[in-house]
Amino acid sequence: MLTNRRIIVFLCDLILIGLSLCFAFLLRFDFSIPQAELRLFWECLMVVVVVKPLLFITIGFYQSMWRYASLQDAIEILKGVTFSSILAVFAVLFLGQFTPIPRSIFVLDWILLFALLASSRLLWRICRETYVVSRSCEGPRALIVGAGEAGSLLLKEIRRQPHAAYTICGFVDDDPEKKGMKLHGIPVLGSTKQLKPMIIANEIEDVIIAMPSADGKTLRSIMDSCKNANVTFKTLPSIGELIDGTLTISQIKNVEIEDLLGRDPVVLDRDLICGYLTGKRVLVSGAGGSIGSEICRQVALFGPEKLILLDQAETPLYEIEKELVARFPEVRLLPLVADVRDRDQIMLAFEEFAPEVVFHAAAYKHVPMMEYNPAQAVLNNVFGSRNIADAAHQTKVRNLVMISTDKAVNPTNVMGATKRAAEIYIQALSRVSSTRFTTVRFGNVLGSNGSVIPLFKEQIAKGGPVTVTDKRIIRYFMTIPEATQLVLQAGSMGNGSEILVLDMGEPVRIVDLAEELIRLSGLTPYEDIDIVVTGLRPGEKLFEELLIDGEGILPTAHSKIKVLAPVQIDIDPIRQELDLLYDAARSNSVNLLIESLKRLVPEFKPTYSFNGEAPLTFQRVRPDLFPVNATGKAKILAIRK
Repeated sequence: MLTNRRIIVFLCDLILIGLSLCFAFLLRFDFSIPQAELRLFWECLMVVVVVKPLLFITIGFYQSMWRYASLQDAIEILKGVTFSSILAVFAVLFLGQFTPIPRSIFVLDWILLFALLASSRLLWRICRETYVVSRSCEGPRALIVGAGEAGSLLLKEIRRQPHAAYTICGFVDDDPEKKGMKLHGIPVLGSTKQLKPMIIANEIEDVIIAMPSADGKTLRSIMDSCKNANVTFKTLPSIGELIDGTLTISQIKNVEIEDLLGRDPVVLDRDLICGYLTGKRVLVSGAGGSIGSEICRQVALFGPEKLILLDQAETPLYEIEKELVARFPEVRLLPLVADVRDRDQIMLAFEEFAPEVVFHAAAYKHVPMMEYNPAQAVLNNVFGSRNIADAAHQTKVRNLVMISTDKAVNPTNVMGATKRAAEIYIQALSRVSSTRFTTVRFGNVLGSNGSVIPLFKEQIAKGGPVTVTDKRIIRYFMTIPEATQLVLQAGSMGNGSEILVLDMGEPVRIVDLAEELIRLSGLTPYEDIDIVVTGLRPGEKLFEELLIDGEGILPTAHSKIKVLAPVQIDIDPIRQELDLLYDAARSNSVNLLIESLKRLVPEFKPTYSFNGEAPLTFQRVRPDLFPVNATGKAKILAIRK
């Protein structure tokens, strides 16, 4: 639509088209056009003021927002001027019956018109940013830490706002070559080591960290300087979220614990992932969970033919389906309420919807909860996985990726043992199946349902204390997007039966995470918010491992993914033992269940002993509340705590 503003721009361009041709003739004839050439000038002028504007409108010349004119817009202007000039030349020659015309006129006209049109856009942007926007800068005085690409994008976006959120006073960067230089007219004042005195000298109120790939140590140093100077600090999204080069003011956010991990950005081989996801029917089990829902989001980016969301929890399934419909309207979605423990239902779903790629993320994962409910852990994690794997095998699914955990390595708890048992069954099944089975093993995920971060935030919001099971306890951590992106990449690399291990980086002490979260909340650990040690929970280890003894580890084409040496496992004895395990789980015979798990997973070493022949589950983990009576049965006492 030609709005009033676009009509004005169009009329200005019309004038510039006439001026460029006029100047071309004047330059060609040394500013004295011969009388014999005046007729040619008027003929050319009538042609260009008709042909060129019509072509500009046709190619969408006036759909660009010239207040944000950039190099890409200059390229579009160059294309438009070139095509219109060529068309005008042919029109002039045709109407003049191919009368000889000085060729230099057309060349000069092309150069002058491009210069005039580009300059007009540039001048408008300069005037707007210098006089219109700068006069409305009423935001707090701020420094941008990082005079790189992200800092440049941020400053441009701030200047584009009619009422700027910040008044940028300078940049801070550790590159000594940038000191004293200017970025878009704003000086680089110094390095991060001089941040505090710069904040005081320039009366800074806010600091924005524009270093998406900075490590945790650098961020902590900047944060400490800001706190010492008593100013607020914010940061930009990760480099993965800025991969398209776009940035908005709304993306500036408070520093989160994920930023302090300092994880390197994940680089994906998108062509390899597209090869097995684009245009395919993809099923995700556990689609309503934190990992499963993020897998759905990542898969949707690659344009599957159909995305089947399978989960037994109705409300989370509804939420992720609603989100995906809004974000990816072109992707066909099928929310399927189903329980992976229901073998017949799973088989029917695979036969009816014929998925080609399956991501199996459905699992019970909370270690203490599964210590209380080992039978349910077995039925869901072991036999739910077996049902999914068998259905994939029978319907000849091309790829199945199972999400596993570092707790499956030398497990001391039921949850870890059940995940290891599922790994073993899938490895054994892969030897007799045409389906490419891949298991991906990784550690804790920040922000996932039931992780320590939401718990710590809740405790801090209530005024503390923050509870830590043991000050020595360490864990590997990843962010949800990082883990799921690597899961997608791993699925494209597996040949069948492998266990792939994601690079978890350096382990982190849980107590350090608690202290950092308290500081990020503007409080002081042990003063404003206390940290209390509660003792290890049932089945919990001080540290997690990623490898079992004897599992060799080999590199892959991706630097963050390693593959374990394949292990030859015969499926028949595994199936026989699973039958015994199933009977024990169905009858809730905890002793028999544990013994069966130990035969399936020889490295399983429970950290508790048994009292009586068949004590109830709760007695095993809380003997103070559920003491064994004379008959060897656990007597359930009321819990008042």
